[in-house]
Amino acid sequence: MAVKLWDVRTVESIQGESAVGVQLAALLTNLSTQLTALLKPVATWFAGFGMPEFIVHWGHPAMMGIVVFVMGTTAAYMGWKIRTGAPGEDSATTRKLHKKLALWMTTFIGLGYTGGVLSLVMQDHPLLESPHFWTGTLALGLLGMNGAISMSKFGGGKPALRTTHAYIGSVAMVILLVHAALGVKLGLSI
Repeated sequence: MAVKLWDVRTVESIQGESAVGVQLAALLTNLSTQLTALLKPVATWFAGFGMPEFIVHWGHPAMMGIVVFVMGTTAAYMGWKIRTGAPGEDSATTRKLHKKLALWMTTFIGLGYTGGVLSLVMQDHPLLESPHFWTGTLALGLLGMNGAISMSKFGGGKPALRTTHAYIGSVAMVILLVHAALGVKLGLSI
């Protein structure tokens, strides 16, 4: 028996359900329509470059796969080496590399998020309907929060914030792996 990860329903199909559910569905539908209208001119501009459909369709997953699987796993690995104080490790060098790599990874994920949304608009696929959109939004939010914790110098070196940083980063990586799987599923469906 297949389990649906996401149940996309129109406002009309949820009549008889709670008023809050109907209002939320209407809000998301309206937001999706407005966001698509806002991004359509940008997507049309990019479409004017004459990119092959294959690149429009699979360019985002290919680039983001590299970012998540190469940069992300390396940053997470380095972060846990720092956290656990692995012997024989130059902690200062590892900290410096982790900080740079995590910052660039987050930057590329932010750019990729934008590119992915534009790719959906270029392919006339509705926004906000796929779990891939929502896992990407959540992962980017967690990475931003983690960056803020790091930039605060962990609240002045508080051990609890260092621990929080390590676990938020790990949760973000797990979400990004789920996000990648959902992205492949989405790519194969459109």
